[in-house]
Order: sequence, then C-alpha cells, then structure tokens
Amino acid sequence: MITLSGITKVYKNGPLEVEALSHIDLQIERGEFVAIMGSSGSGKSTLMNIIGCLDVPTSGSYLLDGEEVHTLNEDDLARVRNRKIGFVFQSFNLLGRQTVLQNVTLPMMYAGTSREKRQERALGLLDKVGLKDRVKHRPNELSGGQKQRVAIARALTMEAPILLADEPTGNLDTKSSQDIMALFKEIHREGTTIVLVTHEPEIAEHADRVLLFGDGKLLKDTRKGSVRL
Repeated sequence: MITLSGITKVYKNGPLEVEALSHIDLQIERGEFVAIMGSSGSGKSTLMNIIGCLDVPTSGSYLLDGEEVHTLNEDDLARVRNRKIGFVFQSFNLLGRQTVLQNVTLPMMYAGTSREKRQERALGLLDKVGLKDRVKHRPNELSGGQKQRVAIARALTMEAPILLADEPTGNLDTKSSQDIMALFKEIHREGTTIVLVTHEPEIAEHADRVLLFGDGKLLKDTRKGSVRL
C-alpha cells in the first residue's frame, strides 16, 4: 500500500540545511495499524506529511497503492488526497461557522457528490461515531472528544483506504482518548489502513506495529509478537 525507498527530506533556512528525514526505507501493507513515535524533531511529522502527499521528499521514491507520487501534478495530488487518504489532526480543523453535518459533508461536496448522497453518508457516519444527536450543533458547542469524532467522521466520508492521524488524542482527556482509540480500532477492523503519530506510549499500544524515529532515522520497527531493529 505504502512503499518508501531512500526517502530524504532537507529543509533549507538560508545557508543552513536541516535533514528532517534520512534515507528512510519503509513498507506499510494494506490493512495495517501503525503508530509512529519519536521526540520533537525526530522526523515523524515530516514523514506523515510525505505519506499524506502534503509535502514532497528531497530525494527518494514514494509509491502509494502502486502509483509513483513524485510524478503527479497538483491536480493529481489533490485527487489522491481526496480519494485515498483521510486526515485526522490534533487541532480537529473544523469550520467554526458550519454545523457538524456541514463539516462532515464538505469533502463530498468538493468531490461533486450529490446533496442527497452527501446527507445520507454523513448522517450514517455521525451515527457510527455516536453523534447523530449533534448534527445541527457547531464545533464550539462540542467537547474535545466530540470534535475529534466529527473529524473522524469527515475523514471517512470518501471511504479512503488510508486514515492518517497526527496526535489525534493530544488535546483530549484520558477518557476521551480511550474512546477515540476504541473508534480507531473499530475502523481498523473494518479494513482501513491506519497510520497514527503519537508521543504517548499508551496510545501506541493500540497499534499492531510501532515505528520509533529519532534524528530523522527509523530506529526501531516493532510488531506485536516480534521486534525488528
């Protein structure tokens, strides 16, 4: 599903060059649940942005579902992001003036889905995440956990095979974090590939595989039942 070969990312700041990722080789199979861990500046967020087609590597090859990403133009990249990848962020990224229902239907509106189908799909997903009684509320009327549930519903609207989550429990209390991770595990059981960035070991425990990054390098690749260094 995801194949990274020799991925390097260098950021330039005037005469200075900072290597955020260094020669990363990584394969994530369809249906895996992977957690990416590492301290601040380890390269985990840069890796997530490259996997999500939000950034491009300085060198190396990225194959997404058999497609070479670096050959795609901006329109093609937007299509890939819309059709193949759902995003969940720590800050929720909800539109404050829109209702819960409107926030969830937004990706489908951009994709040209009919209004009737948008409504039907969004209502079904909001029911799935336990928010069918909040469809007319706005984000400022929701708790942090409820906002993240809206964000997850929105990420699922296009039935993308990959769900990327960047610190999805970072702004949540313990109970809300547990509820969100239970929802991720349910989504994973239904066949979605999940890649999650977290700095919390107890959150990473929910994944089947944990990648530990440091100084732009993959330091450890741990699968439940086995360890690969």
